[in-house]
Amino acid sequence: MKFLEYTNLDSLNVFMGELNLGERTIKGCLEAYSCKHAGTDKRLSLSLENEMLDYLGKSSDTDSSSPVDLLLSRSSRKALIYLVLILYQMYPDYDFSAVKAHQFFSEESWDTFKQIFNNYMSEASKEWAERNEDGSLLEVIYKALDEVVKLAECEIYVYNPNPNADPFLEEGAIWSFCFLFYNRKLKRVAGFRFCCTSNLASDAFLADSPPYGEDEEIFDDMDM
Repeated sequence: MKFLEYTNLDSLNVFMGELNLGERTIKGCLEAYSCKHAGTDKRLSLSLENEMLDYLGKSSDTDSSSPVDLLLSRSSRKALIYLVLILYQMYPDYDFSAVKAHQFFSEESWDTFKQIFNNYMSEASKEWAERNEDGSLLEVIYKALDEVVKLAECEIYVYNPNPNADPFLEEGAIWSFCFLFYNRKLKRVAGFRFCCTSNLASDAFLADSPPYGEDEEIFDDMDM
């Protein structure tokens, strides 16, 4: 997958990089990629394709919760594979090999995204309004995404990992979301992850850590 550079995305990332709101910090990042295989992409694609085909062979058509209909389409399987490959790009230090594409992605609408954004990013939006006169934060994000992936032509997915295998959760995490906007015609995907962490939890973690000076004293008594 090839990373795509856009000035509008960069300016939003500067604002959302680490927005300290007192007791909480909001972090957001918008990234765009073209769906062109590079490096290990082909090997990962083949592995995911085999995993989904194996799932198809073992699934029962009578299972109402089974995403068999979705996986029967090769184009849909390719879309799910692209989404997993994008996660590898967004979080290169995390191993997504255990991700079951058909289990962790659900298709959503812009209205769903808008509702979640307005509910969870209201404080960030207020901060944006105080600093900028270019319209609301959501409007600016819409325009930036539309420039990259043409939202009217997009399929919108949300990544719903198992809580025990969520790469977006970090120390003091309160909530996190990861939306992926996929345009089949353009063969592009834009990823938008945003999360909120507790500064109080981070402060408590630092308070429990020994001061630098104490560490030095401990090592002074050790034979190196």
